[in-house]
Amino acid sequence: MTGIASLDHSEIATMEHAATAPMLPQVERWAAINSGSRNLPGLSAMATELADAFSPLPGDVRLVDAGPVDAIDANGTPTAIHHGRNLHLVVRPQAPVQVLLTGHMDTVFGADHPFQALRWLKPGLLNGPGVADMKGGIAVMLAALAAIETHPLAPRLGYEVVINSDEEVGSSGSAPLIATAARDKIAALTYEPSALPDGTLAGARPGSGNFSLVVTGRAAHAGRNPQDGRNALVAAADLALRLARAAGPGLSINPAKIDGGGPNNVVPDHAVLRINLRPITPADEIRARALIDAAAANVAADHDVSIHVHGGFGRPPKPMDAAAERLYALVRDCGAQLGLAVGWRATGGVCDGNNIAACGVPVVDTMGVRGGAIHSGEEYLITDSLGERARLSALVLLRLATRGRV
Repeated sequence: MTGIASLDHSEIATMEHAATAPMLPQVERWAAINSGSRNLPGLSAMATELADAFSPLPGDVRLVDAGPVDAIDANGTPTAIHHGRNLHLVVRPQAPVQVLLTGHMDTVFGADHPFQALRWLKPGLLNGPGVADMKGGIAVMLAALAAIETHPLAPRLGYEVVINSDEEVGSSGSAPLIATAARDKIAALTYEPSALPDGTLAGARPGSGNFSLVVTGRAAHAGRNPQDGRNALVAAADLALRLARAAGPGLSINPAKIDGGGPNNVVPDHAVLRINLRPITPADEIRARALIDAAAANVAADHDVSIHVHGGFGRPPKPMDAAAERLYALVRDCGAQLGLAVGWRATGGVCDGNNIAACGVPVVDTMGVRGGAIHSGEEYLITDSLGERARLSALVLLRLATRGRV
C-alpha cells in the first residue's frame, strides 16, 4: 500500500517537524545577505549565519578555508584566486549508515549586481537573489536534519554536511573537501533547486571543463617586418575554430573569449583563449582532453608559436548508473507516499553532484525547492515547496537509515 496511510506515526511526526520549521524566515534573512561568489565579506557573513543555524545539530560545525586555486589572467600569468570558507559538519561518524548532504552558500549575483532585494510576485511566489538557488535548499536540508534528530532511528544515521562558497564558479577551492566527505557514504543528497518548477529532478549530467590556452608568439612591427613576427592572436583564433569544428555528439565545445593583442602596428605576441567543453560520458572526457592536446600541438607547429594549456575538467560527467537509478527510485517512491509525482530527466547543467558521483557515491542533486528563472533577476521560489521538500528529504533519510543501503 502506498500513500500517507502506509507511514507510521513516528515517520509522520518527523516529517511534520521538518515541514513546520521556520524555513521561509530563514530564506528571507539569508537572501538579504549578498553572497556572490567573489564577495568575500558577504560570504563571511553568510558562513557565520549558517554556522549559527546548523549549530543545534549534534557534532561540531567548522568553517574550513578553501584550497589554493589559481587562474590565468589576461596576460597569461597564473594569479591566485581567493574563495570564502566552507561549512563542514560531521554527525555520528561511527553510525552504521553514512550519508552526505551538500549545498552552496554563494550566488551568481555580485555585490554590485542590481538584483539585491526581495519582493513578492504574488502570494506564494517570492522573487529574490538566491531564494531558489540555493538558500531555499539549505533551509530544506537543515529542516530535514533537525527533524531526523527527533526520530528513534537517528542513532543509526551518520552524516556529513558541506556547504561550500564557490559552487557557482566551479567549486575548485572546495572540491577536495567534498571528495573527502564523500568517502564511505552510501548515498548523497544535494540541494540544488528542481530541474523544472513542477519538481522534476535532474538526472544524468554532462561534465564541464574550463581551459585557458596561453599562446606565446613573437612581436614585430606590423609595417616594417611583419614576417619576423608570430601572431599569437591569429593562432588563438585558429585554435578556437579548430576546436569548435571538433564538437559533435557527446561533446559540446564553446570557445568563449580571446584576450590579447595591442596597438594596430604591432604583431601581437600573446593571446589567451578561454574555452568550455561539456562531455556527456567519461569516454567523451578522455576524447576531449586528447582533442585539446592535439589541436594545441598542431596550431603551435603551423604558426610557430608555443601554447600552454591551463585548466581541467572540474565537473566530471555524471551518468545514471545502477546505483543512481536505485537512489532515484527511492526518492520517487518516497514522493509517491507523500502524494508527489517525482520524475527526472537529463540536463545540460553541472553542479557538485558531478563531483560526488565521480567519487562512486550515488547522488540526487536536486533535492532543493521548486522555483525557476535562476541566475536571473526573475529568480523565484515557490514557497509551498519548502514544506513539501522538507518532508520528502526527511522520509528519504529515514528510509536510508532503515535499509542501510541504496
